Amino acid sequence: MSTYKRKYAQLDSLLDEYGASSVWFATAPGFAWLTGGDNTVSTTDETGVAAAGYDGRGIEVVVDHIEADRIIEEELEVEAEVETFDWYDDELATVVTRRATSPAITDFDVPELETLEFSPNSLRLTPKEQSRYRELGVETAEVVEGVAKNITPVTTERSVAGELARKLRKRGIAPVVVLVGGAKRSQLYRHFVPKDRPLGDYAILTVGGRRTGLHVSLTRTVAFDPPEWLEKRHRAACRVSSSAIRATQGARGERSDEKRVFDVIKTAYAAVGYPDEWHNHHQGGPTGYRGREWLANPREERPIRLPKAFAWNPTIAGTKSEDTVLITDKAVETLTVTGDWPTVSASPIDGDEPVIHHDIFSR
Repeated sequence: MSTYKRKYAQLDSLLDEYGASSVWFATAPGFAWLTGGDNTVSTTDETGVAAAGYDGRGIEVVVDHIEADRIIEEELEVEAEVETFDWYDDELATVVTRRATSPAITDFDVPELETLEFSPNSLRLTPKEQSRYRELGVETAEVVEGVAKNITPVTTERSVAGELARKLRKRGIAPVVVLVGGAKRSQLYRHFVPKDRPLGDYAILTVGGRRTGLHVSLTRTVAFDPPEWLEKRHRAACRVSSSAIRATQGARGERSDEKRVFDVIKTAYAAVGYPDEWHNHHQGGPTGYRGREWLANPREERPIRLPKAFAWNPTIAGTKSEDTVLITDKAVETLTVTGDWPTVSASPIDGDEPVIHHDIFSR
């Protein structure tokens, strides 16, 4: 079944669920999922400059005339009827209200229309999306590792962040998150927003990248003259990550899935000697058309449906293990991998099959 036949089938089910005749997407994740394109101009806006709708027959896009040519020529990978309007006469929500086949549902705020509780991340990735994800993962990792291998103890955090952003942009990857922590600040903070300070004895580089709506996250650690505890803590974090990944692989689409995985994560921290570290940073969760669809926590219960991409990111003071992986019930595929960085085999705490993680790069 083609990618868009799969998506049409998913949309038909959504329309049936809501008793609706059409559904419209104008948030960046929803628009990207349906059209393969980017409808954003300002990255701070939740709603983009164009909306895409489906009525059981095909796709329609509405966009003002400022953006129409660019959206049509550069952002639509799917055949769609395009309706344009003058920016000074109408607003996007008004045009959607007028064009929508009623009753209609939307993923953004439109007066008189029902807002649906839907996220593309709740759906299984299609084969084409998985292929795109692999390309994005490799290219993002190539950028991060390439920059990491050329830094020195006197390089500043901000200069590293600037180089990461520049090289990601060059590949058409939006640098959604760029964190660079030198030896001192990475021990003090979990989110080390880069400052104009030298790296010192070691550095942690964390990047979140987005292209065609899909997100990847990864972290790499480079050591120059590292503290004696660095390797021990890093590998302990890798074991927590392995435990989370194998627990995720056991998901069965049941409401208890998320809580079960989080309980495994807490148990893993204790087993590797750091029982309280889970309190100090979120542990990650499923990714895809958002950086994280949700963050696992001890109070929520959600089903996990595979195949799905996950970015678990356990931290132990001064260290972090993070990659984006595609998990099915039979396999774990690391998407953010180049084969040109040291790795370590880390066993889950329950003795399940080990998972390969990226280790510390020593210079």
